[in-house]
Amino acid sequence: MMRSPGAAGFDSGRAPVASSRLLGAIATSLAIGTLSLCLMVTLTVLSIKATVAMPIP
Repeated sequence: MMRSPGAAGFDSGRAPVASSRLLGAIATSLAIGTLSLCLMVTLTVLSIKATVAMPIP
């Protein structure tokens, strides 16, 4: 089986995958998601500490 000269596989020239605006939007959404996850974990830890600190009636 012969390969055509134009089919170079991964050795071919690089094609643009996404625009810079799309990459910026993805980075922004990942940053917002990370910050919200950190906030949720912090609130969970603080509420657990507050619950443990309460005396048992």
